[in-house]
Amino acid sequence: MGNARFGKVVTAMVTPFRDDGALDVDGAVELARWLVDHGNDGLVLTGTTGEGPTVDDDEKVTLWRAVREAVDVPLVAGTGSYDTRHTVHLTERAAECGVDGALVVTPYYNRPSQAGLEAHFRAVAAATDLPILIYDIPVRTGRKVATDVLIRLGNEVPTIVGVKDAAGNPGQTASVIASTPDDFAVYSGDDAQTLPLLAVGAVGVIGVATHWLGSTMAEAIAAFEKGDLRTARELNARMLPSFAFETGDACPNPGPTKAMLAELGLPGGECRPPMGPIPDAVRAEARTIAGELGLAR
Repeated sequence: MGNARFGKVVTAMVTPFRDDGALDVDGAVELARWLVDHGNDGLVLTGTTGEGPTVDDDEKVTLWRAVREAVDVPLVAGTGSYDTRHTVHLTERAAECGVDGALVVTPYYNRPSQAGLEAHFRAVAAATDLPILIYDIPVRTGRKVATDVLIRLGNEVPTIVGVKDAAGNPGQTASVIASTPDDFAVYSGDDAQTLPLLAVGAVGVIGVATHWLGSTMAEAIAAFEKGDLRTARELNARMLPSFAFETGDACPNPGPTKAMLAELGLPGGECRPPMGPIPDAVRAEARTIAGELGLAR
């Protein structure tokens, strides 16, 4: 099993915005501290859930610096884009902010070849000493990172330390884990796939519902690691409605998460266009789920 260097329960944190759409730095600090106090070992900033594509470079740096000063847990900065030069530049800036790693998503929309993907990840790794997690999420990017490419990068590039796996194929993930060094870490990148991926050797989750279920997820992982599969399954079942809620097509992530944060009285605000606005029905569902889980303001 790999090295959970960023923790076992890591939340891909939303980026809070004010009513006028501006970055809410104070809100981000408050939310980061709350998450650390509620079961999270580490945080990912400015990933997809953090609306990275609509947060400009200077805003990203401001956010990374503020959260770095606020919490003493591993921080991973989402620095990936579909432009290798821009990704390199952002990763260099992230390193200057004192983060502990970079999350580099597969270049999206332009659908590079596997050779192009491999060259992209190698170029980013060559430009920084930061540990890098590859983010493999073909449903959003339009391109799967081939298993042989992941294995080769894991074996040949020392600073590529793992993958955030949202590819939905635990069998292929098992091959990656079996064929990479012992300290190469696979994180579930899909809350609902966490238990299956733990079974093939994942070290934890970079989650979304962990905004409000961090402690429950931590219990589930601990139960699994003790061999108490019954408890792990029971806790997973308790979280299933939240997993379905966060991924609804009527309002894709991070809208549902921000609706839940509003229900809990935590910073989040609206999503920036084109991801907002959050429908009233989603806010109502957040209220229902919060009630069923016994979560209160």
